[in-house]
Amino acid sequence: MKFHGFILFALVLGVMASCKPAVTTQALTGKWKYIKIEHPNASPPDTMKKAELDEVVPYIQFTPEMKYLIVWGGKFLSHGSFTLNGSNMNVKEVLPDGKTRDFVFYVSELTDGKIVFESTGPEGSKVTALRASKF
Repeated sequence: MKFHGFILFALVLGVMASCKPAVTTQALTGKWKYIKIEHPNASPPDTMKKAELDEVVPYIQFTPEMKYLIVWGGKFLSHGSFTLNGSNMNVKEVLPDGKTRDFVFYVSELTDGKIVFESTGPEGSKVTALRASKF
């Protein structure tokens, strides 16, 4: 009987350890410079070269008001708002014609200095970025 209790305890402990904390606005807030962009679902899979990224200096910026903007080559590429649900960032992008597009970024890693987020589907991408500044 003691052995079964130990197994149950070990299982519960394992499940708790595998659950990562939810992403928070406070942890996201700031400017994040892209250092790697992968397209794992492309055929064949593709990774943007560091020299290409250094040339266009892309970054994403998150505000405490749950807004975001993406800058690429010194120009605004995308902007909108987001909500958080665990590790998912539900994004509402404002398009040039005023319409919106909804999609999800999955945040697979978030530390004080690094974020990895990805979108799914055939055009999906995985972005690794380092914190450039906090607000």
